[in-house]
Amino acid sequence: MEKLLAAFLAGLFSLCLANASAAAQQPSISAEAWQAYKAKFLDPGGRIIDDANGNISHSEGQGYGLLLSVLANSPPDFTLIWSFTRTELLLRSDGLAAWKWVPGAKPHVTDINNATDGDILIAYALGLAGKQWKRPDFTAAGAAIARAILEKTVISNAGRTLLLPAASGFSAADREDGPVINPSYWIFEAFPMLDQLAPSPVWAKLHDDGIAILRDLRFGPKQLPSDWVSLKSSPKPAAGFPEEFGYNALRIPLYLMRDGSTDRQLLTRLTQGMTGENGNSATIDIQSGETKDNLSDPGYRIVNHLLACVLDKTALPVDVKQFVPTQYYPSTLHLLGLSFAAAKQPECL
Repeated sequence: MEKLLAAFLAGLFSLCLANASAAAQQPSISAEAWQAYKAKFLDPGGRIIDDANGNISHSEGQGYGLLLSVLANSPPDFTLIWSFTRTELLLRSDGLAAWKWVPGAKPHVTDINNATDGDILIAYALGLAGKQWKRPDFTAAGAAIARAILEKTVISNAGRTLLLPAASGFSAADREDGPVINPSYWIFEAFPMLDQLAPSPVWAKLHDDGIAILRDLRFGPKQLPSDWVSLKSSPKPAAGFPEEFGYNALRIPLYLMRDGSTDRQLLTRLTQGMTGENGNSATIDIQSGETKDNLSDPGYRIVNHLLACVLDKTALPVDVKQFVPTQYYPSTLHLLGLSFAAAKQPECL
């Protein structure tokens, strides 16, 4: 029975990969939108600039830049971003990327620890690029990072497969309330590709256990996950972090939709809990359920509007369908949302 289940999961993951690859062949980000994004956030040296965070760069941003350039079908931009990422961030001995690069610092990397979501995005984008543009060098580089992710950041705990936010600092050995996870680091759509790059049944377990964990994370009156969660015993917001459904967690429903989630109950709970004034997406105080930041930027609002489209067939508002870059993070979410709609939910547009 276990062998049959493993074969079924492997076939399902292969089907997901084939669908993702087919979708990637046609640009799901327009040339105009990508040009506007890179004109604001991509510097001539290949780094993605986080303009709301002191103009630093980080592995997350490089990973997003690589993914968006694949979705825009722009090999030259991908190559430029990858060159910076490879030479400036892939400095660790274990094959993962250092997470933080500061323009005014010497050396530029001020924290050598990795950020696992950044590593996943980088490996995923390399795998897509290698397949889409027939570049075995990209595929090989993605496979090396995928193997390092498995070795250094994926653990078993209480019968579930977990993704640690970094190779150090979050395990039971590192923290009193460990292991600590960040649910928004599960980039569900990436796992079929990572399974192709570094084949292992662990990827399917990581995917399915991540969904199961999200179903369990119902904190406070709004029944939302927090950005950082302790799984030492029963799940609870992790010590030392704000107890909030914050800017990290805003990505969770977007990642679920991009993965093709049909869990209406989970998606409905998330959209009801994260909706602030005027129907905007919002960050939420876990304990009180009150809105902390009501987010009017189209890049944040698109998450709730996509949920409305997926759940109730409500088209996106005109201003959300138009991409005008604002700041790095909401603009990135905006393009990821628009690319999802173009590829999978054209009725939203």
